[in-house]
Amino acid sequence: MHLQPTQKYFIGIDLGTGSTKAVAVDEAGKTLCTAQQHYTAYSPEPGVSEQDAIQVWDAFLLCINNITGQMGTAPAAVSFSAAMHSIMPVDGNGHPLAKAMLWADTRSGDIARAIRDSVDGGIIYRNTGTAIYAMSPLSKLIWLCQNQPALFAAAHKFISIKEYIWYRLFGVFEVDYSIASATGLLDIIHLDWYDASLSLAGIERDRLSQPVSTGHMRFTATAQGLALGVDAQTAFVIGSSDGCCANLGGNAVRPGVAALTIGTSGAVRVGSTQPVYNYQAMTFNYLLNAETFICGGAVNNGGAAVDWLIKSFLKLSITDQNYAMLFDKIDAVNAGSDGLIFLPYLYAERAPVWDAKSSAAFLGINIKHQQQHFMRAALEGICFALYDVLNAVEASSAEPVKEIVVSGGFINSPVWVQILADITGKKLVLLQGGDSSAMGAIYLAMQALGLDVQAILDTETANSATVEPNVQRHHTYGRIFPIYKKLYSDLKDSMRLMRDLNL
Repeated sequence: MHLQPTQKYFIGIDLGTGSTKAVAVDEAGKTLCTAQQHYTAYSPEPGVSEQDAIQVWDAFLLCINNITGQMGTAPAAVSFSAAMHSIMPVDGNGHPLAKAMLWADTRSGDIARAIRDSVDGGIIYRNTGTAIYAMSPLSKLIWLCQNQPALFAAAHKFISIKEYIWYRLFGVFEVDYSIASATGLLDIIHLDWYDASLSLAGIERDRLSQPVSTGHMRFTATAQGLALGVDAQTAFVIGSSDGCCANLGGNAVRPGVAALTIGTSGAVRVGSTQPVYNYQAMTFNYLLNAETFICGGAVNNGGAAVDWLIKSFLKLSITDQNYAMLFDKIDAVNAGSDGLIFLPYLYAERAPVWDAKSSAAFLGINIKHQQQHFMRAALEGICFALYDVLNAVEASSAEPVKEIVVSGGFINSPVWVQILADITGKKLVLLQGGDSSAMGAIYLAMQALGLDVQAILDTETANSATVEPNVQRHHTYGRIFPIYKKLYSDLKDSMRLMRDLNL
């Protein structure tokens, strides 16, 4: 398919942990075409989660060539969204010396816990805005220094996968404020590397990229650039992180509006003009741009927990037919699953407990419970976990949340969406399409080029479907939630003892 060769369009690139996706839109925000390339992370043993940056580069090339080939002309701009928390050593020519450690890599868990429990933990958190956990590049760098000292010493710089793509394009080491603000190494107020974190990590600032704004642009007319189907007038905008882009793409940077995503994992985020600090829950404060913080928390257990329950617990294949059958049965179960509660920490948990040794549990099992009860309890447990994060964010925010823009594969299930509305007691706005991060990157490019995107955002929001909570069911969940909250604190010591048995 070839579109109008004179049509002005923008490309958003979303560099994810499982795929790279490209979206092309016109000046009115209408999607023209998309492309996607999948790849896999490497997990050779428990705790290890790595990615081959060259595979991501190859996927990027295929995606952008696909788009420019369909369009038949060069884009006005290309802008980037990317997953946070990756880090890898490179040499002076930008060549990877090892695979990138991803957010899910937990090898530095004990290091993170030691920092968090130290007298400096709160100070580092407040200055960098990043939760002190195994996902943080700060913890990963210390782990590399302690466990792979030769590799650590050989590195010219430590960069994220997005920085690697940018270096391949332009030959410069630059990192946007958003990706940098998710490292635990950036002073989020002064927008420069934080000396105390650098000292802790054992590096100087010249071993990191130069921080730049999320609207930072470069242009290319090199042979590599021409091979991508761009020209000397195409602006490459460095963009932001995926979570921050998703808030912008979903018009969820307004006061009183939160963004909530459930994919493999999940997250709750709000826009703010200042950081929202909560050290106990360790809410994050990432930068969308120099004026806007995206504050919230991420959970490990979203759709992945449901998939585990279906495949491993209920021994069903994941098909559309089985999903439809299960959700029909779930819908017939009362709110509260007839007294069954699920703590969904199958993959341990980030916010608000930050415990790499936590695990999942069902409470209240009795002889009346059947498959559909376990499934509904699982959905309720995932929603309770996100509600827990939402409460932590609201407790430290000046503005209460009145509505939530929701996205991710779960919005295709009316039952699951209604459970979320009933547990949170909030109006939900359903963001269709699944491209909010790529769209947010495009809006950043448009803004960098002087275009007003608010009209596009307002139109998208006005045309979105909404779901209201059921007052009676919200009351029921309000009685259950304190028990859910208490469950982790009651079980955490036993969880760690069981984990330490290494059975």
